[in-house]
Amino acid sequence: MDFDFLIKFSPMFMQATWLTLELAIFGVLFSFIIALFCVSVSFFNFNYLNKICKVYIEFSRNTPLLIQLFFLYYALPEFNIHFSSFVCAIVGLSFLGGSYMAESLRAGIEAIKKQQYESGLSLGLNKWQNFFYVIMPQALGIAMPSISANIIFLLKETSVVSIIALADLVYVAKDLIGLYYKSNEALFALVFCYLILILPLSLILNRIEKRLNYV
Repeated sequence: MDFDFLIKFSPMFMQATWLTLELAIFGVLFSFIIALFCVSVSFFNFNYLNKICKVYIEFSRNTPLLIQLFFLYYALPEFNIHFSSFVCAIVGLSFLGGSYMAESLRAGIEAIKKQQYESGLSLGLNKWQNFFYVIMPQALGIAMPSISANIIFLLKETSVVSIIALADLVYVAKDLIGLYYKSNEALFALVFCYLILILPLSLILNRIEKRLNYV
């Protein structure tokens, strides 16, 4: 193991780690917004929007992120629509993650007894207040293990964005292997960087799950 090589190129890996973290944060944030919209539409049964959301969820979950990124980065310019690789990566992650998050929240909502909703109405809450103050807090607690898994899944999926020339961790590792043939060192740094991203996140999410179970 060439530790001098690791030290020399550690700034590149640190920069790529930060980029990966940025992509994951934006991807998770927008995924949750999309999911919240989809479950709201489903809960209040907005007919046409509900059908559109169902089509989106099925399409998103049944197509690979790699293909979605190819379409955003290489196919859209053919229609004179241009996005940077960073924007394409966030859109792709959000598009994929939103469907998984929506299904997690939907399962959480369906697990709540009907009496909870009726109790909220009896207290004088309107449908929207009932949804956001009574139903959603309970649904989040129930769905948190699934949501946590989806968050970690999205962080791992950032490894695909190197295909659209975005200098994430995988891109940097492949670049250094191609230039210096230091496969062991580059792969060690790659695994280590993902570990310092995912392990603390996993512990934090696990703590949140336990906290929500106590409430």
